[in-house]
Amino acid sequence: MIKISNLDYMIAANELFHNASAQINPGEKVGLVGKNGSGKSTLFSLITGEHAPDGGEIFIPDDWVVASVAQETPALATKSIDYVIEGDRRYTELQERLKRATADNDGEAIGRIHAEIEIADGYTIRSRAAVILSGLGFSEGEHGKPVKEFSGGWRMRLNLAQALIVKSDLLLLDEPTNHLDLDAVIFLENYLAGYGGTLLLISHDRDFLDHTVGKIIHIEGRQLHEYTANYSGFEVMRMEKMNQQQALHEKQQAAIAHMKAFVERFRYKATKARQAQSRLKALERMDLIAAAHSDSNFTFAFREPDALPNPLIQMEELSLGYGERVVLSKIHFNLTSGARIGLLGKNGAGKSTLVKCLAGELAPLKGRYRCSSGVQIGYFAQEQLEHLRLEDSPLKHMQRLAPECRELELRSYLGSFNFSGDKVNCPASVLSGGEKARLALALIVWRKPNLLLLDEPTNHLDLDMREALTLALQNYSGALVVVSHDRHLLKSATDLLYLVDDGRVSEFDGDLDDYQKYLLDKQRSQQAQLKECRMLQKKAEQKSSPQISRALMKQLQSKFRDETKDLRKAIADLAAKLEQIQRDESGYEQALADNVIYDAQNRDRLNELLTSRGELLKQKDLVEEMWLEQSQLLEEKQKEFDMRLREMQSC
Repeated sequence: MIKISNLDYMIAANELFHNASAQINPGEKVGLVGKNGSGKSTLFSLITGEHAPDGGEIFIPDDWVVASVAQETPALATKSIDYVIEGDRRYTELQERLKRATADNDGEAIGRIHAEIEIADGYTIRSRAAVILSGLGFSEGEHGKPVKEFSGGWRMRLNLAQALIVKSDLLLLDEPTNHLDLDAVIFLENYLAGYGGTLLLISHDRDFLDHTVGKIIHIEGRQLHEYTANYSGFEVMRMEKMNQQQALHEKQQAAIAHMKAFVERFRYKATKARQAQSRLKALERMDLIAAAHSDSNFTFAFREPDALPNPLIQMEELSLGYGERVVLSKIHFNLTSGARIGLLGKNGAGKSTLVKCLAGELAPLKGRYRCSSGVQIGYFAQEQLEHLRLEDSPLKHMQRLAPECRELELRSYLGSFNFSGDKVNCPASVLSGGEKARLALALIVWRKPNLLLLDEPTNHLDLDMREALTLALQNYSGALVVVSHDRHLLKSATDLLYLVDDGRVSEFDGDLDDYQKYLLDKQRSQQAQLKECRMLQKKAEQKSSPQISRALMKQLQSKFRDETKDLRKAIADLAAKLEQIQRDESGYEQALADNVIYDAQNRDRLNELLTSRGELLKQKDLVEEMWLEQSQLLEEKQKEFDMRLREMQSC
């Protein structure tokens, strides 16, 4: 287990932890949450030994293998799949030993090392690396592409893949979804469900936390507060705790006021002086209960647009791309006033291309595009942050945008985005990624857009700011098109989903749970097509090579079916279990859709439903991952069997 005892740690004059304690048991999946600057990433560095505590201790078993994501990736000529495999230091060490033993012709050492490689799952490492790379969005052709040819965001995916490939006892993930699209987030979620070690996760994606962890450690007031729940359960439990604390605070303040009034009234009266002194001493000894407060500093709303033209944008037989490369074609897309659309699709499918066209930053290759007069676009994308003037402060940006407004009004407005005090006058060059994103949002909101185009707006935003953005979008009266891997934002702020896939844009019939099923079905279909192609290839090879006897072929196939009978049954049982879980999940969704469940008298039932649904979702993810693993294992066994047959035919 990990045991944190009486931890003290300071950075400069800022005390992050004081006498803080927590315990994480083997196999637990824990989410680490807290406001920005509370010490989440610092705690990781203390756990890995990068920094030493000022007081107290952090105990981790000496034999534990710890894996984490590297923050930098050099421009290497190494193939991406080999780079991922190099993340398993144990495997690479065994390979080096094997080379030396082979060079020395040491048969005994060679046999011993091969046994160690088998125990370390070394013979499946290339196939496991390929699965991880594909799940994180790398095409099969990119598995052999040099690391140096990938952009910074894709190199971070490679670093994540390195951490996942390790057979670790403890996995530390700090904002792993920041550079991922929704498809890759869903893969990572399913992958972590099957992870057998201890997981410590920092994330600002509440749905990802809900589906991944069963325990929350909240950093607040320099302490580590433990909650046995997923993130949604933690929010409910923390709110109840805050309500109780506030009630105790108010009760104590009333008692203090009463005691002070008694002292003031009777301290100079001889018959009451002793009682007054007793109350004064009681006040001095009293441990004060602080008033409950929320960490959130964000509250803002979109300003009402000056006009709401309808329709806003019309596209007919549109083709989009870059030069001669067509990315999307035959687009029929009418954007009406009040539309709230979320775009789905894997990375590289063309979501950002479509948003750029809507924003007027990419001209169509062909087709009809019409934008109505009076359309005021607010466009947020990661590259928009690069357009900020680094030498200018947030206040200077606002003064340039609204020169007619008084400084006090602009300062008040920036305060709603948590720019106050010295931050208002800091140059943008010293702002963090999250602060730059908040500034870009503030500039967009001020313009009163009637069409919002948001391309991954939550990257670098913490949970509080994400929630503030979600609430603001719910009350926004204009049209919205959003690309995001944050499912909570998509669920809360959009009404329609469009799928960008295979060069087309079409309305998706379903919700995000249906989309996850769609991805799973698509993967199954691709596996089936791959299997069929291999069978056709095998038949073609059999025709061009000597034939083994039909009787021997039937005998070998029967033996193979017997050998894989248990595996096939396990796959069928998992599929049936998954169907039952999906039926149970539907029942929970119906229960939670009933507004009555949120009444005060039903709080216990609500907590029970949330906890049960969270456990069910974790079970669902685990079953899906097991199904995928078992299906892949069967596929590998089939491949080995087919290879043996071909070898026999060639003899």
